Amino acid sequence: MSQIERLSCLIIGSGPAGYTAAIYAARADMKPVMYQGLQPGGQLTTTNEVENFPGYPDGISGPEMMLQLEAQAKRFQTDIRSGFITKVDFSGPIHKCWTEDNHEIHADTIIISTGASAKYLGLESEQKYLKLGGGVSACAVCDGFFYRNQEVVIVGAGDSACEEAHYLSKLCTKVTMLVRKESFRASKIMAERVQNTPNIEILYNTETLEVLGDGQLVTGVRVINNTTNQETEIACTGFFVAIGHQPNTEIFKPFIDLDETGYIKYAQPGTSKTNVPGVFVAGDAADKTYRQAITAAGTGCMAALDAERYLAAKGH
Repeated sequence: MSQIERLSCLIIGSGPAGYTAAIYAARADMKPVMYQGLQPGGQLTTTNEVENFPGYPDGISGPEMMLQLEAQAKRFQTDIRSGFITKVDFSGPIHKCWTEDNHEIHADTIIISTGASAKYLGLESEQKYLKLGGGVSACAVCDGFFYRNQEVVIVGAGDSACEEAHYLSKLCTKVTMLVRKESFRASKIMAERVQNTPNIEILYNTETLEVLGDGQLVTGVRVINNTTNQETEIACTGFFVAIGHQPNTEIFKPFIDLDETGYIKYAQPGTSKTNVPGVFVAGDAADKTYRQAITAAGTGCMAALDAERYLAAKGH
């Protein structure tokens, strides 16, 4: 039987939220241990250029920024480990967690910063250009700037798809919106907003077959009308996927209050507290509204400060 490890602070996940929480927790002498999870650095590692994070006047690549945050957390002696937490038990006063190789950890405080994963269509061509950084994106607010005065395509039918299409319409000469059914899922006001924007063309009953490119950059998409079976090609330099995000919160479900889509609910607005005392949440695992690196970092700071206060009140 392996030894149970006892910790003051365990951080689960390693994006901007997790690393910022680690920096604050380490400086408060909480000796945090972080498990980086399946995607060390989180969603930002799939982002080529980050130009909206304050303090980087020339921009920075997502992976490079995550390495810098990791180095800063290590400088204050955060114990950063590869691997992930596969099971938790928050039913009693001791917060128990297990890693993928069944190592058991008991932590006084836990900061959940497991983030969310963008949903993609899953096409081979889409994934290819996503990995190349050649024109596929799941965040218009992050990447729209790179497509100024160009033509782009966006897939999605909900409120966030409409919001992103509208955002892109201010930067791009033309936005083609692909809606799989014959109507929007979005609220009436959001649907009307895109319908009334002159440079947004909406194609209903339309699905993507393939993202086209020259081997480096996206040059267009091949789509099919699912009622007439007619295929067409649309020229574009950017392909945006706005079909939602999936928060990585499944393992917490039995103990932590989640909303209907799986985002962790704050027990007390304005704090990082969950419904379980001593368990805090930061970043995209609880944020379906902003989903930016800077807001994730901000809530990481809040979670570490809340955890520190919790420990202090308990006399640690």
